[in-house]
Amino acid sequence: MKKERSLAGRWMQYGALALFVQLAVACSDKTPVPPPAGNDAQAVNQAAAAVPAAGERLVVAFGDSLYAGYNLDQDKGLAPVLEKALTARGVKARVVNAGVSGDTTAAGLARLAFTLDGLPRKPDLMLVGLGGNDMLRGLSPAETRSNLDAILAELQKRGIPVLLTGMLASPNMGPDYAAAFNLIYPELARKYKVGLYPFMLDGVIGERALQLPDGIHPNDEGVAVIVGKLAPVVAGALKP
Repeated sequence: MKKERSLAGRWMQYGALALFVQLAVACSDKTPVPPPAGNDAQAVNQAAAAVPAAGERLVVAFGDSLYAGYNLDQDKGLAPVLEKALTARGVKARVVNAGVSGDTTAAGLARLAFTLDGLPRKPDLMLVGLGGNDMLRGLSPAETRSNLDAILAELQKRGIPVLLTGMLASPNMGPDYAAAFNLIYPELARKYKVGLYPFMLDGVIGERALQLPDGIHPNDEGVAVIVGKLAPVVAGALKP
């Protein structure tokens, strides 16, 4: 019971923070827009520059701020920490940071082909982590599903293996929204027969010591917790 109460408390904190973000967006006198094109180009340039050495697997982390390493030193984001964790497991891999802070699923879909065409070669694995910003902005789960479906369809068309990292709706979004949103990731994973890591912030959400002051994004220690859980799944997906 104590564990359940603790989990409920973390979810309530997450919900309050998500509501704050939504209110900030709603009170703005400007309609939210996708990140500048320069962010897309920067992500592609990073991807193109990361040429894997002989024998290295190429992993591309394609997502939003949770992938991009929001407000972290360059070597403390998801991609470099995951790369080190894979190396420690005996998996030779180059993990490319193709995350763009602020990306919605629509923005990700819009830059997908641009990103893939800029890579040095076809990836051995694509991590796809989008949808959190859709939820925080209260966008339609049907729209989120449609965009992710199109992303996965394109990756399947190109023969690129995928690990989908999921997100869960904040409690303040209401039960109907949560029911529609939370089913997106497992159902699309089954549809396209791709790997699924159910909740990207597992072990971090609600743990203030593992988060930046905004209470949502992971700090250095939070990234280490995420990677500690994610690395075995990625290593398994990279097995021949």
